[in-house]
Amino acid sequence: MPIDSGNTAWVLMAAALVMLMTPALGFFYGGLTRNKNVLGTIMQSFIVVALVGVQWVVIGYTLTFGPDHWGLIGGLDWLGLKGVGGEIASYLHNGEERTYGVAIPHQAFMIFQAMFAIITPALITGAFAERAKFSTFLVFMLLWSFLVYNPVAHWVFANDGWLALAGDQIKALDFAGGTAIHINAGAAALAAAIAFGPRKGFKQDPMEPHDVPMVVLGAALLWFGWFGFNAGSAGAANAQAVNAFVVTNTAAAAATLTWMLLSWRFSGKPSVVGAATGAVAGLVAITPASGFVQPMEAIAIGVGAGALCFAALQVRIRTSIDDSLDVVAVHGVGGLWGALATGIFASAAVGGVDGLINGNAEQLGRQAVAAGAVAVYSFVVTFGILKVLDFVMGLRVSEEDEVAGLDASQHGERAYVFGGSGPVLGIPEAIPVQTNLRPRTADQNTQPEPGTAH
Repeated sequence: MPIDSGNTAWVLMAAALVMLMTPALGFFYGGLTRNKNVLGTIMQSFIVVALVGVQWVVIGYTLTFGPDHWGLIGGLDWLGLKGVGGEIASYLHNGEERTYGVAIPHQAFMIFQAMFAIITPALITGAFAERAKFSTFLVFMLLWSFLVYNPVAHWVFANDGWLALAGDQIKALDFAGGTAIHINAGAAALAAAIAFGPRKGFKQDPMEPHDVPMVVLGAALLWFGWFGFNAGSAGAANAQAVNAFVVTNTAAAAATLTWMLLSWRFSGKPSVVGAATGAVAGLVAITPASGFVQPMEAIAIGVGAGALCFAALQVRIRTSIDDSLDVVAVHGVGGLWGALATGIFASAAVGGVDGLINGNAEQLGRQAVAAGAVAVYSFVVTFGILKVLDFVMGLRVSEEDEVAGLDASQHGERAYVFGGSGPVLGIPEAIPVQTNLRPRTADQNTQPEPGTAH
């Protein structure tokens, strides 16, 4: 089969769109933090592009997509991208030729998948925002990619994976990563929030978002990049990619409206942060379903995402768990709903497989098995990694550094300079502690309003 230039161009463009999503996530998360931690939060997303970008080329890609006969982890056939070039990605599995993408170069498929490997660990950072040691953070991101993302993505995405639709066992549907990315990151975020413990002053000091326009900008860029995330997962410029594009926008719109209306109903005001968070929840939920459902079903998925993730956030507020930016409520719950909704609404007319409402109840069970397996594995291994790192390196900055903020204590810089000559590079002692831009009086409620992510 000859290389198709149109398919190749689309997959490369989609890869660029997905790459944009990780710095966009940095803006989204950065705006939700206090202003003394915005650089540290953005840096966590930005540096993952570099760290996992190298790990993926050296060994991550072959562990995720390399040929495998057990369905658990890829072999080392493509170590260091050996044999990964301009030819179509193909290999033999039990005498059968298997390929990735549709008439695109192997390297095009590889770099598109690299962007998924990059953003997934970055999603977890919202759970421990404002308190992580940067040195430990780097080691954690690397270990998590090796021990959690690479094997889980192999289970779900690789042709040989034990959960994959193309595999020989469970045959779960996950078009663009609802299970491999969002449930995976959400379960890891819950483990991280527990392992790190709450921030100093949690439920006592004001911890409201310092820059709501930054939050909206990040959400808008995520929405834009998500067209590459989902439509690019078709591996070609075809009808399935078009459908994924349409339902992605539709579900996000429905979830945005749902969250906004709920925040209006319960807090008396239509929350801007809530609308932005609702959009992300809808995008998360439609991700596994985008290649399998039609537009009207996408509205149902979006409404469900807006309502369920909103409710999950309200539950989290009433617990002692400090998931700083509500990764579990948005990505964990949104990803779980999306995985199950795929088993409910899938249509063979779109992706070749029917779900519950089209007479295939078994598919819903398959989705539940895949979601449960990934969630349990991710939580257990992530918690284990963090406990070991806490013993060896320590997870958190000192109390003094946490009060000063990560920008000063970890990076020797500050995001905002109100007069003066600018940041002092590399000299944390010279940087005064920043305070909230919008201080509250002691008798004001320090909890986020219902319907806002925090």
